[in-house]
Amino acid sequence: MPNQRQRIIDANLNRAGEGLHLLEELARMLLNDAALTQQLKTIRHEILRGDLAFNQTLIQSRDSESDVGFDIEVAEDKKRELPTMVVANARRVQEALRILEEMAKVPGTTPELDADKFKQARFALYTIEQELLSRLLRQDKSAKITGLYAIIDSQLLGKRNHIKVAEELIRGGAGVIQLRDKFTPKAELLPIAQGLQKLCAGKGVLFIVNDHLDITLACGADGLHLGQEDLPISIARHLLPMDVILGCSVNTVEQAKVAEANGADYIAVGSMYPTGSKEKPRVVGVGRLKQVREAVSLPLVAIGGINKDDASEVAANGADAVAVISALLEAKDIAEAARRIIKSFEAGK
Repeated sequence: MPNQRQRIIDANLNRAGEGLHLLEELARMLLNDAALTQQLKTIRHEILRGDLAFNQTLIQSRDSESDVGFDIEVAEDKKRELPTMVVANARRVQEALRILEEMAKVPGTTPELDADKFKQARFALYTIEQELLSRLLRQDKSAKITGLYAIIDSQLLGKRNHIKVAEELIRGGAGVIQLRDKFTPKAELLPIAQGLQKLCAGKGVLFIVNDHLDITLACGADGLHLGQEDLPISIARHLLPMDVILGCSVNTVEQAKVAEANGADYIAVGSMYPTGSKEKPRVVGVGRLKQVREAVSLPLVAIGGINKDDASEVAANGADAVAVISALLEAKDIAEAARRIIKSFEAGK
């Protein structure tokens, strides 16, 4: 094989290895995702693996000093956001793998290269790139699942205005507002959701829709929350945009593990205590919350019958946030009720 071919192969193996290693570190250190990390590590090892003679041949072909591309510079942003970094390095690896695949088809290439190996790696990386980018885009939103997660239940709200109640909740310190409505016709519910989304976006608060995938998409909500009898998490994750977070309610440790594996960004565990806001609630207690905390790495929301007197207890048992309905919507002063619950929750931390 002419020396020039060896240089091309060497340069693109190095390019692919460098890009894959960066993506691997992002999956490992930032996302704490063992599966993605292992996939990237496996691809990197498969691509770069070669015997000593193979590597000696490639290293010997290097001639950096006379490389005409050494001094060629392309204008790039000096600072990059992490999602941009993922896309740039994934593209870099994919391009290198395509070149290696084509070089492997050249007759007389010695040592022999496996074109199919590079092709399979390239297609695997397309899927991994999508998952990495999706997770990073949602990471900042997931990190905001802390403190008071206020749920506006339209049935409990009665004739009061959703927006005005949300304003009071936000004034009291709520960092997440969820709209829960199982009875209002969709045509009437959409403008309510749109109004809440606009308010929350302006206040830097997450807005999440309960149950309704279509309303979530139509109003541009930050997230969708589903129960065990709703649309499966894996299907909802596939249908939602990359940057929309997905929550799931669970009663058991096994349900929590499945939700995490299928693409949930946070998990609500309950019911912590008896509650009148849900028909026939299954009370699992704070012990279950602690069990789930030990089994999954996602943010946890404690839900069900929580008020200012027991918010500290759920915090002490692993909750990152506390979801509250009745203790807020039935209070005379909603903002003050929110502040008291937050104070109790923070004391438990």
